[in-house]
Amino acid sequence: MNTKTILLVEDNPSDVSLTRRALVKNAISNPLVVTEDGQEALDYLFCNGKFSTRNLTDLPVVILLDLKLPKIDGLEVLRRIRADSRTRRIPVVILTSSGQEEDISTGYDCGTNSYIRKPINFTDFAETIKQLSLYWLVINEPPP
Repeated sequence: MNTKTILLVEDNPSDVSLTRRALVKNAISNPLVVTEDGQEALDYLFCNGKFSTRNLTDLPVVILLDLKLPKIDGLEVLRRIRADSRTRRIPVVILTSSGQEEDISTGYDCGTNSYIRKPINFTDFAETIKQLSLYWLVINEPPP
């Protein structure tokens, strides 16, 4: 049974904390799983390493993906998500500080559903998380 988990792939502890605070502020109670690098995210999704006992059919309802990650960068994580039939339909939102046109273009070329630059102040960040959550957790009709 899918618990409508949100997967946050983020290596910056401050951004993880801001995301948690924004979810609480907006009364979003979905479980949040945090992976701190690209390899850990892929291990989580494909039930490898420390996640080998996780149920592969219990996939996140949405993935919030940073681009600048250790081990495997966010764009490569996205490519691997889209290359696998088990994960290719999971909505992936790139949530990053990068506004470089090349990152935006490549993100969409690799199959992101949305590209959002992280707002700098908490109020704007919390509003962004609220809107993201409203759309991906409530309004959007996920594939069966």
